[in-house]
Amino acid sequence: REVRALGRRLEKEQGDADMEHLHKMLSWSDACAAVGLATMWLEPNLVSVLALSLWTHSRWTMIGHHCCHGGYNRTDATGRYSSRGFAVGSLWRRVVDWLDWMLPEAWGVEHNQLHHYRLGERADPDLVERNVEIWDKLPVNKDFLTIFSMFTWKWYYYAPNTYKELKVAELRKAGKPLPEGMDPQAPATLVNTFTHWFQGRGVVPPWELVSRVVGPYFLLHFFVLPLPLAVINPVFYWHAVANLVLADLVSNFHDFVVIATNHAGEDLYRFERGCKPNSPTFYLRAVVSSANFSTGGDVNDFLHGWLNYQIEHHVWPNLSMLSYQKAQPELQAICERYGVPYVQEDVFTRLYKTYNIFTGRANMRWFPDRLEREKDIMAWAEDRAA
Repeated sequence: REVRALGRRLEKEQGDADMEHLHKMLSWSDACAAVGLATMWLEPNLVSVLALSLWTHSRWTMIGHHCCHGGYNRTDATGRYSSRGFAVGSLWRRVVDWLDWMLPEAWGVEHNQLHHYRLGERADPDLVERNVEIWDKLPVNKDFLTIFSMFTWKWYYYAPNTYKELKVAELRKAGKPLPEGMDPQAPATLVNTFTHWFQGRGVVPPWELVSRVVGPYFLLHFFVLPLPLAVINPVFYWHAVANLVLADLVSNFHDFVVIATNHAGEDLYRFERGCKPNSPTFYLRAVVSSANFSTGGDVNDFLHGWLNYQIEHHVWPNLSMLSYQKAQPELQAICERYGVPYVQEDVFTRLYKTYNIFTGRANMRWFPDRLEREKDIMAWAEDRAA
């Protein structure tokens, strides 16, 4: 009751200050872009790489993330940052608002719907421990696979997997069966998207993944964006391409450090069954299956991509960035008052714990099913069908 009341109060208090704060963060993101774009003609260098990386990182984790969740739907009178139009509907809107490896519409299904409302269940597409089970069958060292994932995960795994979730959702909505032999919860990668399709058990045509999802970012970001430099000097052009590629590697790593670590660790919980959205169990799971990092201060929060408020974000997905700053101490106090574990550690400690989950050196906790509040438990349509 207290958690629900706090969320309603925070939502009601949102207004001009939240929009001013959003524009402040946009200006910081744009400043990173300006520095990176203005210097990328130079030989590969740390300033260009870090600025370009922070630009890509912030456009997703802060701007795209909170706009697509509807964090500014009630406060943005222009509709420019509304979830109903931000980065979706056309390639133009994607390019102008948030261009990344993932298709925003696909990310909306995978993240906003499945991850947030199936958190910690096997149906959670971001459940690390389940996603790496396939590694047990591979003759490759898990440490190598984990490190490889840190620098490539957005294009190798996340773009194909989010698009797979979109295609599965479209088939289910149309009442069509999935291909025989397909496991809809198995993670999709760039490689198995091709192999599964040609084996007759895939839902994503490989050429569609390339042309609609990863191709536009690959071509526009790495080759078209620096094209004016080719007119001045071809050497400048290739310097820019090199800086953009290096920045993408750094951005992948930065994103991994603050995203993959949000819900992985031996001190966080998994669940056997689904629960009703916005029920007491839903709020409890949002807390005990998530971890915060160090919070407070716009600079600190910007560098964390605002993912250091993961507990608050999962409790109330549609609030603004400023609201999460306000909510954090109040929600932590509620949890302490009722003895609910509230995990908050520095990002490097969480990275270590996540690394151990990836490599099988540690395991997540299973929430005792007998302790579930039965009136909050529900079976989702796809679970009943299975």
